Amino acid sequence: MTKILLINSSVRQNDSVSRKVTAEFVQKWQAREPGVVVTERDVAAQPLPHLTEQTLGAFFTPAEQRTPEQADIAKLSETLVQELFDADVIVIGAPMYNFSITSGLKAWIDHVARAGVTFKYGESGPVGLLQGKKVYVFTAAGGVYSAGPAQSMDFLGTYLRTVLGFIGLTDITFVSSEGLAMGEVGVEKALTQTSATINELLAA
Repeated sequence: MTKILLINSSVRQNDSVSRKVTAEFVQKWQAREPGVVVTERDVAAQPLPHLTEQTLGAFFTPAEQRTPEQADIAKLSETLVQELFDADVIVIGAPMYNFSITSGLKAWIDHVARAGVTFKYGESGPVGLLQGKKVYVFTAAGGVYSAGPAQSMDFLGTYLRTVLGFIGLTDITFVSSEGLAMGEVGVEKALTQTSATINELLAA
C-alpha cells in the first residue's frame, strides 16, 4: 500500500493553481490505487515556526540530554521528519513567490534538513538518509521560467532539487504550470498541459 505525503505551501486556499493540481494528482492516484494512504501537511494554513536559537539548540542536543523544554521544541521537527521517512511518495505544491519558494515551505525544509537525522557527513562528503522515495513537485508561476529570458530567474527549481537531493530525495519530477498571469487563456492552457502530464505520469 502506497503512502503519500502531500505538502501544500500556497497561501491562497481557494484560487491556488498549485493546490488544484496537487489535488488532481492525488485524486487520480487514489482512483488508480484504492486504499492509498495520504497524509497532508499544509504549511500555509498551519504555519510552522521559523528557526530560532532555541530551536537549533534543541536540534543539536542529543535526545537523552535535552531539557523538557528542548524536547518539546524538537517534537514538531521529529514529527515532520517521521512523516518523510514513512512516505513512499512525496507530493509538493510549490508556487513561485519572488522567484523562489514560499517562506512556509522554507520553514518546513529547515525543520526536516537536519544533520544526523536526514543527512550525515561521511568520508566522501554529505550523504542523504531519505532513500528510495519518489518526489513530485508541482510548481506554479505567473510568468514562464522553463525557457526564455526569465529562465535564469528560476531559483525555485534549482533550490528544491539541491536541498531535497541533499537529504537523499534525488528521484524528483517537476511539473510546471506557467504563464498564469497571462489571462484566462494562459491559465486554461497551463492547467490543460498539467492535467495531460499528470495522466502520462500515472499511466507509466
